[in-house]
Amino acid sequence: MNDNVTNETAAVRPGLMRSSALVGSMTLLSRTVGLFRDIVIASFVGASANADAFFVAFKIPNFLRRLFSEGAFSQAFIPVLADYKQAGSRAAVRGLIDRVAGVLGGTLLLLSLVAIMAAPLITALFAPGFISQPEKFGLTAAMIRITFPYLMLISLTGFCGAILNSYGRFAVPAFTPVFLNLSLIFAALVAAHWFSEPVFALAWGVLLAGCIQLLFQLPSLYRLDLVPRRPQWDTRHEGVRRILKLMIPALFGVSVSQINLLLDTVLASFLPTGSVSWLYYSDRLAELPLGIFGIAIATVILPNLSAHQAASREQSFSTTLDWAMRWVLLLGVPAALALIVLAEPILVTLFQYGALTPSDVEMTALSLRTYSAGLVGFMLVKVLAPGYYARQDTATPVRYGIVAMAANMVMNLLFTLPLMYFWGIGHVGLALATSLSALLNAGLLLRGLVQGGFYQVRPGWGWYTVRLALATAAMVVAVQWLLPALPIWLDWHWIQRVVHMLLLCVTGAAVYFAVHGLLGTRIADLRAPAVY
Repeated sequence: MNDNVTNETAAVRPGLMRSSALVGSMTLLSRTVGLFRDIVIASFVGASANADAFFVAFKIPNFLRRLFSEGAFSQAFIPVLADYKQAGSRAAVRGLIDRVAGVLGGTLLLLSLVAIMAAPLITALFAPGFISQPEKFGLTAAMIRITFPYLMLISLTGFCGAILNSYGRFAVPAFTPVFLNLSLIFAALVAAHWFSEPVFALAWGVLLAGCIQLLFQLPSLYRLDLVPRRPQWDTRHEGVRRILKLMIPALFGVSVSQINLLLDTVLASFLPTGSVSWLYYSDRLAELPLGIFGIAIATVILPNLSAHQAASREQSFSTTLDWAMRWVLLLGVPAALALIVLAEPILVTLFQYGALTPSDVEMTALSLRTYSAGLVGFMLVKVLAPGYYARQDTATPVRYGIVAMAANMVMNLLFTLPLMYFWGIGHVGLALATSLSALLNAGLLLRGLVQGGFYQVRPGWGWYTVRLALATAAMVVAVQWLLPALPIWLDWHWIQRVVHMLLLCVTGAAVYFAVHGLLGTRIADLRAPAVY
């Protein structure tokens, strides 16, 4: 191996790891504050009609944000900005930023104005089931007028964050999401008393968060002398044209996902009041281990895989993927089983204060268990997709994603209607379709890597699977043995609930890893393969 290449890799790796650790710690902080936000919101609005209306009004700009901020735009903008930066002309970089700010900001401003005027039409499109409930429909439309401009603000925030990340300023963009959680907490605990209809405080909290998040980025941009000074609408600019060209394939892949989410919301709007809220609370809990474990592992392996691919180290590439999948199962399987076994106690401990009723907890627990059944699939997608990205193959994951999303749409219809008609739990059908489609997506990604020869199964998987199964079974038995009956949880003060929940979690984790250790699992065997 060339010594210069080796030295460069060694020099770059610590920076990548430090940046990954920084982003990961900020993600953990945001998730923790976000969990507290959901506890406050659950106590404030529960799973009422007002809660359903707010969650729909909040979901719509979030759907589109993934197009304009986190999705296709960022994937297209960052490489073009990197090229301009590499060319060395500061004036050219500022010219690109001014024109992108003008085109992006102008487009989103126009879209926001149209949405404000057409709020009832948007409500009918995203939540047609609300049409038969005039009060709920009107409330949703009114809140959409307040929340929709958040799309413009958060997309411009993402634009600023992409610039900062390109210049190695990771801390500010990574911390920025915390402000949304803090703003909604303030809205529920303080500002709600200022409104005749308290739920409007949450809508205004979303808008306030967008303003704060954007303003928080500007001082850092100012220090880089990259704040857009003269935004211009110039779609003929070479950089803008390149960004638009790169966005087209990415938009196609992201749009499929958004259509699927739209269908979920449309179907949920026809279900009984509370269905949108039950899905929201259960999804947030299921995403907690996904965000902490799945994204952390994916962040670590991508630079490793890229380095192995660049140096044509096929065996090391395969070994890194194998390591990632073993860690996903080591952490994901017990996390999923714990959520399934402890669904009601977790929901009671976190959410059943104030407006959330025992019936809401029961319904949310059903969808939480169903989402948890697909948790390993969600996590595997996070770590298998980098196996394609490291080879600069973005088309294949999009193709598999389209297949999974199409299957999700079909399963939504197949599961939701029968479950609603016979058992009155149609929202569980939506969660089941989502979980199964995640497992399908993970299976397609894994099959593609195996068939392409990029991943070869390492020896030892049989005994590793046995140890995993026995350790998980021991954890479930221990937790079930210590688990008090649900009526006891309901009678306890919140401090007693929290203490017992911590006791169950610590005991379950201790038993799980102790059995693993007794059966021969060693952390040393699961260390990340080094880049060399």
